[in-house]
Amino acid sequence: MTDARDSNTARTIDHPLGPTPHVAGSLPGPNAAAMIERDERRSSPSNTRDFPLVAARGLGSVIEDVDGNRFLDFAAGIAVCSTGHCHPRVVEAIEKQARSLIHLCGSDFFYPPMVELIEKLASIVPGSQPQRVLLTNSGTEAVEAAFKLSRHHSKRKWVIAFYGAFHGRTMGSLGLTCSKYKQRAHFGPVVPMTAHVAYGDAAAIENTLFRYKMAPDEVAAIFVEALQGEGGYVVPDPKFLHDLRAICDKHGILLVCDEIQSGAGRTGKWFAFEHAGIQPDIVLMAKGIASGMPIGAVIAREDVMDWPPGAQGSTFGGNPVACAAAVATLDLIEKEYLANARDLGAVLQDRLKSLAAKHKVLAKPRGLGLMCGIDVVNPSTGADDPAMRDRILQRVFADGVIMLPCGETAVRFCPPLCMTRDEFDLGLDIFDHAVAQSS
Repeated sequence: MTDARDSNTARTIDHPLGPTPHVAGSLPGPNAAAMIERDERRSSPSNTRDFPLVAARGLGSVIEDVDGNRFLDFAAGIAVCSTGHCHPRVVEAIEKQARSLIHLCGSDFFYPPMVELIEKLASIVPGSQPQRVLLTNSGTEAVEAAFKLSRHHSKRKWVIAFYGAFHGRTMGSLGLTCSKYKQRAHFGPVVPMTAHVAYGDAAAIENTLFRYKMAPDEVAAIFVEALQGEGGYVVPDPKFLHDLRAICDKHGILLVCDEIQSGAGRTGKWFAFEHAGIQPDIVLMAKGIASGMPIGAVIAREDVMDWPPGAQGSTFGGNPVACAAAVATLDLIEKEYLANARDLGAVLQDRLKSLAAKHKVLAKPRGLGLMCGIDVVNPSTGADDPAMRDRILQRVFADGVIMLPCGETAVRFCPPLCMTRDEFDLGLDIFDHAVAQSS
C-alpha cells in the first residue's frame, strides 16, 4: 500500500527497520485492530490507551507496529527507554545475564550485577556524603519505600507533597499523588497524615500547613518532583527548591526528590535537582535507569538509611537481569547520551519557543534537556484547550509520530536520549504541521 500521509508530511529518514515514518492506510491496520479487539475483551478497563498502537518491535527511536507501520517515538515509553528501543549493548547485557543467573533475591543473597549497580547509583548522586541504595521493582515502590524510610528515620508521621504531583498509584504513594482526581477516586482512605500545597509555593508550608494543620516537628519529609512530570512538565523557579531545602534544614525534615521521570540524564544532568544546585536527603529513581527493564531505586545518605535488617525488602527488587540492563544503560548515558540530551534539549527549547510564536494555539514552552512541554490553548481566549490538544496528538500519530499528553492541556516531549538530529527535526516538523492542520 502507499503511504497514507499527505505530501506535507511524507518526508522520511532512513532507518534499519525501514523508511520512517511510514503509515500505510488508516490506523489501526487490520492486524492491530484484531489484536486490540482481543485485548479489550480481557484487559482491565483502568488501562488508558489513547492511540491504537500495537507494537511489534522497536529499535532506537523507531517503533514498528504489527501491520508494518513505523513511528518516530517522542515518548520513549513515558521516559523509560532512555537508550532507545533494544539498544544492542543493553540487549547484550540482558542476554548474557539471563544465561548465567535470572533470579536469586537480592534481599537475601549477593550477586555481582546488584553490587555494580548500587555502587554506580551511589556515585552519581552529587555531594560528599556517603550514600546507600535500596533497589525496588518500580517507581511507585521506590516512593513507598522512601515514605517508610522517612517515617522510620525521623520517628515522625506527617508527609508533605504538592498539587499536580504524581508519585504512583499504590496506597502509600497514592497519598502523595495529587495529579488527577480519578487516580484517587473511590480508593480512600489513602495513607493518612499527608498534606499538599501548590507546587512552587514553598511559603505555603510555613504560612498554611504549619499554622493550621501540623507542627513542623511532626513532619517526616517533603516529597517533590524537581521538574513536575504528569502534572504538566512544570519547571519551577530554582528558588522554590532552595526554599524547600531551607525549610527542611530549619525543622529537621527530610527532603525527598522524586526523579523517577526526570532522572537518569533526561534533563542533561543526572538529576533535575542539579539544575537548582540543591542536595536532597533521599533521591528516587526508576523509569530510564534500565531501558525498559523493571527496576527502581531509593538512594539516601548513609545516616538516613538507618533501618535494621528486615525493615524493607523485595523478592524481585534488584533482579539480576534488570540490574545488568541498568549497569549497561547508565554507562551509555554517562558516555554518550547525557551530552546528547543537553545538546538536543537546547535545540528543542528554541524550537518550541519558535512554534509558540508561530501558532497562537501553543503557549508556555518550557523544559530542561529532553523533558519539555508546551500548552495548547484557545487562540481567542487563551484558556486551556484539552480537546484541541487531543486533536493535535491524534493528527501527529496519524502522521507517524508518537507523542503523549500531560497535565490538563500540555504536550510532552520526552524522546529517547539517543535520538538523532535528523529524527528529531523531522518529528518536530510533523508536529508543526499537525498543529497547523488541527487548529
